[in-house]
Amino acid sequence: MSADILTANELVVQSDGFLVSEMNGEKVMLSIENGKYYNLGQIGGRVWELIASPSSIQDIVNQLLTEYEIEPGACEQQVRAFLQQLKSEGLIQVRKE
Repeated sequence: MSADILTANELVVQSDGFLVSEMNGEKVMLSIENGKYYNLGQIGGRVWELIASPSSIQDIVNQLLTEYEIEPGACEQQVRAFLQQLKSEGLIQVRKE
């Protein structure tokens, strides 16, 4: 599955139905629907916070670039791959801008 499936003109937002908590500085979630547990880690948890309201991939990347020391291209690639995983698990919704 390609990480480029999500396009620049799409917004991503959290799906409903998850209990989210912080454990040792990392975000963990429990799906109310299927009982599945997810550990988003520290940076994944930050991305989760950023998509509490609909956000573009570029907005997410721009914010992370101000908070972490990472090259812009690598950041965008990793954000796209992470969001694609969330999408495949049904954790996010993708909307057109």
